[in-house]
Amino acid sequence: MNRAAILRGILGAVLLIGAWEFSVRFFALPQWILPPPSGILATAWSGRAALLPAAAMTAYEALSGYAIGAVLGVGLAMLLALAAPLRAVLLPMVVAVNSIPVAAYAPLALLWFGTGALSKIIMVAFIVGFTVFLNALDGLTRVDPAAIALLRSFGAGRLRLLWTLRLPAALPSIATGLRISTVRAMIVTLVTEMLGSQLGLGWTIFQAVLLIDFLQVWAAILVASIISLLFFGVVSAIERRVVFWR
Repeated sequence: MNRAAILRGILGAVLLIGAWEFSVRFFALPQWILPPPSGILATAWSGRAALLPAAAMTAYEALSGYAIGAVLGVGLAMLLALAAPLRAVLLPMVVAVNSIPVAAYAPLALLWFGTGALSKIIMVAFIVGFTVFLNALDGLTRVDPAAIALLRSFGAGRLRLLWTLRLPAALPSIATGLRISTVRAMIVTLVTEMLGSQLGLGWTIFQAVLLIDFLQVWAAILVASIISLLFFGVVSAIERRVVFWR
């Protein structure tokens, strides 16, 4: 991303926040409908002693689950790319499981693994793994048949084809899956924390809703958004360095 694009993004954010602040004050909107950004920032700063540990826990759960899910997703995609008969059997089941909303699995994860960090990490790994797997498998299987035939004419086997042709060709698809999964990882972490947790931004949001503390709700959302944007930005920067030809 060049400097001009970054400046445009910052300018757009400033204009949006300014319009938000002006609209709330001009129309005298109550806080339970929409609080002003200045009030959200003030609440976040004054409550930083509670928000920072919650943010650290949420980031730890999201990043840990993301890393595990990414490795498992790419690994399973490589396995199925090598075994076409196995792919024909497992892929429909994987798609069927992935079609069920995450909220349906979260109570089971909490029941099986408790309300600690483990249940959130497993849920994130589960969802991220599916996303990365489907994108990676698509990239691994969409290879020019002529290129495959050429390498096979030189005696390349399945593993050689995988490492020298399929995997490099699949890097853009894998990168897309990894980038999309950053957002999904944060969403899954927050949802699972809301359903049952001991610490985290999702739990903070849930408790603030029960206390009808709308500024605290928005302050936690602000912190979660910052973490998500940083996460997305780091993965996007790595993608630009690795998939430089895209």
